[in-house]
Amino acid sequence: MTGGDLVRELVGRSPFASKLGLRLEVLEPDRAEVVLPFSESNVTVGDVVHGGAIGALIDVAATAAVWSAIEPSEGANGVTVGMTVQFLRAAHGREVTARARVTRRGRQICFCDIDVVDPDDRAVARGLVTYRVAVEG
Repeated sequence: MTGGDLVRELVGRSPFASKLGLRLEVLEPDRAEVVLPFSESNVTVGDVVHGGAIGALIDVAATAAVWSAIEPSEGANGVTVGMTVQFLRAAHGREVTARARVTRRGRQICFCDIDVVDPDDRAVARGLVTYRVAVEG
């Protein structure tokens, strides 16, 4: 199984990602784009997409970007160890896309920048994720 296969399985089979309706749109080494479709179950009030749903989108997109360039082995694991989100604009009744890229990759720690945009490419949120990955030899 390649890192890309692992990412596709993570997004495609994760009960939480499925509940949110997340779709993996782009996967390249150190880069991923994940879409959160608009759903009334993901709103906070009216038609505003809930910040928690956007935070989950950021986390999944960062995870996808990290694992996109790793050839996992038996016992491989990873975890988000830190995440910061700045909300820039409300997303009203529309899907949003997280564009994640790994900005620095260490032996175990990766740093990711994530931009969340609406269909008009307007910034909705910005995230910084620190992710720890351990791949057994």
